Amino acid sequence: MEKLARPTVQALTPYLSARRIGGSGDVWLNANESPFNNAYVIDSDALNRYSECQPAELINAYAAYAGVTPERVLTSRGADEGIELLIRAYCEPGTDSILYCPPTYGMYAISAETIGVERKTVPLTDAWQLDIDGIEKNLDGVKLVFVCSPNNPTGNLVNRDDIIRLLEMTKDRAIVVMDEAYIDFCPEASTVDLLDQYPNLAILRTLSKAFALAGLRCGFTLANPELINVLLKVIAPYPVPIPVAQIATQALTNLSQAKQQVDTLNKNRAWLANELAENAQLTVFEGWGNYLLVQFPDGDALFKAAWDSGIILRNSPIQDCVRISIGSEQECRVTLEFIQQYYAK
Repeated sequence: MEKLARPTVQALTPYLSARRIGGSGDVWLNANESPFNNAYVIDSDALNRYSECQPAELINAYAAYAGVTPERVLTSRGADEGIELLIRAYCEPGTDSILYCPPTYGMYAISAETIGVERKTVPLTDAWQLDIDGIEKNLDGVKLVFVCSPNNPTGNLVNRDDIIRLLEMTKDRAIVVMDEAYIDFCPEASTVDLLDQYPNLAILRTLSKAFALAGLRCGFTLANPELINVLLKVIAPYPVPIPVAQIATQALTNLSQAKQQVDTLNKNRAWLANELAENAQLTVFEGWGNYLLVQFPDGDALFKAAWDSGIILRNSPIQDCVRISIGSEQECRVTLEFIQQYYAK
């Protein structure tokens, strides 16, 4: 059967999500999930009917949360579907390209490769910022430029002035896709205020992180109505199941709970970063999401030792770096104690 698949798919290496990698243990800090498990109520009366393509109550709730009009919101099966929709809607296979800046989220490349769209890369600078001049030299044929801020896995914010320069240079030429999956942990850094000025801006959001709904698979694309209408041409007929819309709407109408949990995770992140930084052998990079990137003297060995001890972290393409999701206070303490003991040997 594999021989019948498209050659591109035969050669494709799938994205190694945390669940695909697996593991066995009590402390799971590898997928940037929330440690909070909140309760919701589902009304099953309408489950025999198809859902709305874009449930009005959900769209209105997220629009209010994001500070935009409902016409600027599209909901999808996670932000991952938003990535795929943008590529399918704007890139002609074999002709157009996307551009992204590694190290960053891996699904931009895989979504493009699956569809047969060329990938161009312009690596981040040593400070993990955009190489604006390098991007400008590589824009020929590019329809989408993906920028993640806070960036995964590095955790840093992308300089706002560089984002504006990128939007200016791509006017009438390409769409800048700001992946703001982790922006709820630092909302002041959002680019949502730039939507009025830049019709070539699209913003990806999710309920997986700050809203503790990774298992729900509910994401959003924020953009000007013209762009949203293009995406509506290629989206599936019923992308948001009725229970998903119900739970997501409930979460968005209880913002005090989400804010309290975000505040807790930000405090846990700051505490863990300070404690790890006490070890001169480690480099703890400043993080703005619900995770930290830490460079160890022997990152792969530390990752494996933690794995064998039931502490599941995420190894990184950056040499000797391991990404640690921010969990509960107890999970952070257990992880810290393991690392301290590992280097005390």
